[in-house]
Amino acid sequence: MMQSIDPATGTVIWEGEETAPALIAAMVERARAALPAWSTRPLDERIGVLRAYADILKQRTEDIARDISRETGKPLWETRTEIASMIGKVEVSIKAQAERAGSRSADMAFGRAVLRHKPHGVMAVLGPYNFPGHLPNGHIVPALLAGNAVLFKPSEETPLTGQHMAQALRDAGVPDAVFSLIQGGREQGAALIAADIDGLLFTGSATTGAHFRRAMVDRPHVVLALELGGNNPLIAWGGAEASAAAIVQSAFITTGQRCSCARRLIVPEGVDGNVIVEATHTLASRLRIGAWDDADEPFFGPLISDRAAQQSADAVARLVALGAKTCLPFERLERSDAFVTPGIYDVTGVDVPDAEIFAPVLQVIRVKDFDAAIDAANATSFGLSAGLLSDEPALWERFLARSRVGVVNWNRPTTGAAANMPFGGLGQSGNHRPSAYYAADYCAYPVASFEADTVIDLTADLGGRLL
Repeated sequence: MMQSIDPATGTVIWEGEETAPALIAAMVERARAALPAWSTRPLDERIGVLRAYADILKQRTEDIARDISRETGKPLWETRTEIASMIGKVEVSIKAQAERAGSRSADMAFGRAVLRHKPHGVMAVLGPYNFPGHLPNGHIVPALLAGNAVLFKPSEETPLTGQHMAQALRDAGVPDAVFSLIQGGREQGAALIAADIDGLLFTGSATTGAHFRRAMVDRPHVVLALELGGNNPLIAWGGAEASAAAIVQSAFITTGQRCSCARRLIVPEGVDGNVIVEATHTLASRLRIGAWDDADEPFFGPLISDRAAQQSADAVARLVALGAKTCLPFERLERSDAFVTPGIYDVTGVDVPDAEIFAPVLQVIRVKDFDAAIDAANATSFGLSAGLLSDEPALWERFLARSRVGVVNWNRPTTGAAANMPFGGLGQSGNHRPSAYYAADYCAYPVASFEADTVIDLTADLGGRLL
């Protein structure tokens, strides 16, 4: 049996059976057997099923949002937004499929040249806990739309959200074997990856993503799409009061549990940098922290678990031991072990690890000029998101030209992303298969055809080169 626990209270909110690892290979084979009927079903029918799924999510928004809040600790305002993104993903995916993975034909002298796309086959989707509905939904919807079969293992921290998604897909008319839910942890994930799958679509940590890269090195037929973390830089170059809100939203939203959160704040040396850091400190100190159902709506809730809070506290302690100076202390709250406060640490001149602390922790780096700021921003093996806060277009053009990330924003939080744009990163942040609007690309492969309606005698094309 497995349990889902509310991190704000420690209460068990769901309990159910894990999927037996020994059964997973057979589940993959059932999915493969169901694949032909689904993949050859007219596209308009698959679209209809997924639109029905969106309608069901809309009808169940409050129930699902409440359960996501209970599982993750996120405020209800945020989980309602998550459900809205899940609903919107259907129409976005329909448009993306037509634009990026549809069909087209061109007349040729002999007949026509045709471009089509075909599904890869059986796709494994491993979901994260921070957006347990929206992020796996971003893989599942385009995969089903393209005609694939899907086996979905949600995070062991958020199994109830997985149950809601599976029920909504089933009620919308997705055949059971075309979509299967696997509940469990590492053992179940390992069994799924070891099975005869055609694709692995994963959102999670860079460490786990590196493991999957190694696991698939001798399985080139398996399409691998990795959406991983980041050690994301945010350069603030003037406008302290206005910048503070964008910095706080970049670093501390969702209790810092977004892969696109700013982890490093880069500011100028001297008075200008001091003013930016102080304004950020002041605003961060005012953030309301609480449970999802508190009467006074919080900005953020607890981390996903007591263990996550302890791991984050340990990471911060290592920064301090290396020489980081405390601007605003990252602390555990008495309400429950998973509740923490936002932390800000000055690491200027300190050789700190190039690592993602998946919590509301911001590291400040002070530099002498803007070129040094760009160098500091790029001093990472990650490449997911970055941002610049400045009123000077010339600085934006310089930063845009030299930054090496998949998402780079100007005077917007680093967490800002649009469903009609790609989302993904370079280096340790991904494998050049961005998701969101570009998910259509890894859910189907292109097939080019030369076609003629009748057999044509091509002897004349041989010219005089016959004996």
